[in-house]
Amino acid sequence: MSKQENLLDTNQPPSESVIPGIINNRIIPNLLYVAAKIGIADLLGNGPKSIDELAEAVKAYPQSLYRVLRTLASYGIFAENTDGQFELTPSAVPLQSDMPGSLRTWVILTGEDWFHRPFGELLYCVKTGKQAFNHVHGMSLFEYLKQDSEAAEIFNEVMTKFTEPMAASVAKSYDFSGISDIVDIGGGKGTLISAIMNINTGMHGILYDLPYVINEAKVLIEREGLSDRCKLVAGDMFESVPEGKVFILKRVLHDWDDTQCISILKNCRRSISDSGKLLVVEGVVPDGNAPSPLKSDDIRMMVVAGGLERTKAEFARIFNAAGFNLTEILPTKSTLSIIEAEPI
Repeated sequence: MSKQENLLDTNQPPSESVIPGIINNRIIPNLLYVAAKIGIADLLGNGPKSIDELAEAVKAYPQSLYRVLRTLASYGIFAENTDGQFELTPSAVPLQSDMPGSLRTWVILTGEDWFHRPFGELLYCVKTGKQAFNHVHGMSLFEYLKQDSEAAEIFNEVMTKFTEPMAASVAKSYDFSGISDIVDIGGGKGTLISAIMNINTGMHGILYDLPYVINEAKVLIEREGLSDRCKLVAGDMFESVPEGKVFILKRVLHDWDDTQCISILKNCRRSISDSGKLLVVEGVVPDGNAPSPLKSDDIRMMVVAGGLERTKAEFARIFNAAGFNLTEILPTKSTLSIIEAEPI
């Protein structure tokens, strides 16, 4: 009997399904959101506390809060000791606000109603090929952030916290020693270009982003002492980009569909030196059934932004369409890789 026939044999006892566990675990992100939002990990930073102490501090109903923390503790996030007090565990430490690599703001973002609600419309994405965020809110994510300052503050803080460790990893994973000038396209507040230029002290750079972003970037560039080496240029990458020999784009292309990405890349091709290099810092989705957090990230992009995480072949295709040839993919210590391409 073939393997396929065996699977279809209704007389065979079914193997234990992973589905119930997946369904039951869907509640955990909601519990994490509650704990992060009200700052439980911060309150436990100085030692264990009783549920009554915690409930009083956050103005919560003790029994309900206890049930939330008890469930999280069963997953190793917090622990209830023999005195009936809750305490931090290693898995709960990243929920503290002031810890290096803190995940608190990210947990809060994913649980906020404005961000979370579109995921209830995943079926809409599947049936229409459109992003659910626009369907729910009547505007794109970036338009929404422009009109909601509180949402924008949370979102931008998450992006900054993600960028800091990734920037250091990227700066150390590529040989920038022979590069005298670099253009960071869509470089945000300047975290990546600062990390690169601080290691390569003879390098000059251009940080290019939208006007309101560039205004915010001035603070970091000045704080890093790079004002004399890093030029801040405001503009729209869908219209044009500054001229240069080496361009770097970190987590830019995953925000956009293929047509939009090719438009950005064509603008890069028009401005880059024929002997230049294009460095794209993105996650590269593995082929086949291999597990990868990038596959979940890809669903998030589909729902929220309309972009996507790409495989090596998908990157090669959009590069070729814009006049570049993919030459190398360098892994970093983060989930991102440095994808190198050259002008054709």
